[in-house]
Amino acid sequence: MRPIAADQTNWPIADYRYGGTFFGRNIVHTGVDIPSPEGTPIMAAGPGTVVWADWGLFAETPGNQSDPYGLAVAIRHDFGYNDQQLYTIYAHMSLMNVIEGQHVETGEVIGFVGTTGASTGPHVHFEVRLPFNSFFYTYNPELWIAPPQGWGVLAGRVMDLKGELLQQVEVTITPEQIGRTFTVRTYGKQGAVNPDPYYNENLVIGDLPAGIYKVSFKYEETRVQTWVEIFPGQVSYFTFRGTDGFNTERPPAATLDFVPLILPSTPMP
Repeated sequence: MRPIAADQTNWPIADYRYGGTFFGRNIVHTGVDIPSPEGTPIMAAGPGTVVWADWGLFAETPGNQSDPYGLAVAIRHDFGYNDQQLYTIYAHMSLMNVIEGQHVETGEVIGFVGTTGASTGPHVHFEVRLPFNSFFYTYNPELWIAPPQGWGVLAGRVMDLKGELLQQVEVTITPEQIGRTFTVRTYGKQGAVNPDPYYNENLVIGDLPAGIYKVSFKYEETRVQTWVEIFPGQVSYFTFRGTDGFNTERPPAATLDFVPLILPSTPMP
């Protein structure tokens, strides 16, 4: 299940993914934006305690109606990751349905989609934070949101020959069979954007139907490509390092493929 129910649009807007710089080169997007009609219920992604339910989350100034997050809720979850506390953020609500200190369960309605704060249209801005509930401790939510049944996630690390991350590279993901082509941009280590400790990625795209895909992008004026396979409920992975090319082996450390916030579902500041 997502912050938005399975019978509604509940996948991120392609142009408003984690690490995007569409607001300006010095402003990065610290979550994903999921569009839905105003008033659509927003659900808790996992059990936990509400630690914020107010205006002013960005600057931690309660009641500040000029805050970019608008009406927002933060949940400190009853579980963590690698012994670190996990938080999730839900922003731009039209109305909240919880109060600070309240315990919520997975799927409980905590508020409703709106346009409060710095928003260009009705959506929920969703963040994952750990180990602190701070703007500078975010991670890519698409590594944490369970994909629909039969679908998976792709993570990648795109670098130059020296191993430096390449930022804002437009990557095209095309299915081997006829189907939708996806586009995603890489991000770097700047400000509040952080790579996952295991994948060290600078690219993630979720909600890919299982199958074989061509991954391609331009590097030094040359179009480069590789093939990856997406497996149901798993994270597939690739790296690219300049003229050394592609590698589709997973990182060496042992870990779970996928740590969903809640059970898999079925089919902007």
